[in-house]
Amino acid sequence: MLPNVKIFSGTGSQYLAKKIAAKFGEPLGNVNIQRFSDGEIGVEFQESIRGRSVFLVQSTFSPTDNMMELLLMIDAAKRASAYKVIAVIPYYGYARQDRKDRPRVAIGSKLVANMLTAAGADRVVTMDLHAPQIQGYFDIPVDHLDSSAIFIPYIENLNLENLTFAAPDVGSANRIREVATFFEVEMVICDKHRKRANEIASMVLIGDVKDRDVVLIDDICDTGGTLCKSAALMKEKGARSVRALCTHPVLSGKAYENIQNSVLEELVVCDTIPVKDICDKIKVLSVDELFAVALRNAYENKSINSLFIRSMRKGVK
Repeated sequence: MLPNVKIFSGTGSQYLAKKIAAKFGEPLGNVNIQRFSDGEIGVEFQESIRGRSVFLVQSTFSPTDNMMELLLMIDAAKRASAYKVIAVIPYYGYARQDRKDRPRVAIGSKLVANMLTAAGADRVVTMDLHAPQIQGYFDIPVDHLDSSAIFIPYIENLNLENLTFAAPDVGSANRIREVATFFEVEMVICDKHRKRANEIASMVLIGDVKDRDVVLIDDICDTGGTLCKSAALMKEKGARSVRALCTHPVLSGKAYENIQNSVLEELVVCDTIPVKDICDKIKVLSVDELFAVALRNAYENKSINSLFIRSMRKGVK
């Protein structure tokens, strides 16, 4: 146990925070989060955190109460004289609103960064941002973890003979190329065009998947429409099998139904967001150990470079 470390959790991520704290070797701290009759949230730490490095674990998925809880915990920790306040956000909500791509729209991910900084966060630890450049929205350090550290061992254990990786859209190409390079195999890209959010107008496949075992990789699975349509297209093009790996299981709308009825062999996700319904095709891998190592290294001022795919690459020490 480290006497100068405290780990707390908001209500939305207690299931994960307990596991991270156990892997870290510290008990989860006591914080009282109450709601008034009108829905207003109140936060009170139940133990002294003066002079401590305080890690606050909370993913900011819907509802927005999760975001407000985190902001209030940060503010309360600063006012309680914590030495450092580190916001641990396994899933960073509003990351899909990362640029002004149309007139008169908000840049939600920048607004969230501003609020976290204004509340008093000294550092942010997060995972698989929808757009890596969101790190630049912060004027405080950001540790941006990569789910490849979890997914690569899983893929290796599948022992797929004709492995090919697929990007569900052009924006994911760089990330998938890095994984394909690690395994020294080919990759393909699904080029999609949307009419509006969550609605795909058309999709074409760039590359050959005939007789291949395809692994789709994405950061978010929302309604599952993109993954299911991509998988169907690849099966039509002769793929032997198609499975998907997604970091954040948003799984809204008819996502569970879409996935269950799809041609996907399985959908493997991380527990950055709780999976609420049962689906035979969904498998959950935990990020607890990855975050525990990152938090310990952050506290001890050590590098987290070993947690990234570039350090896992064959032949790299």
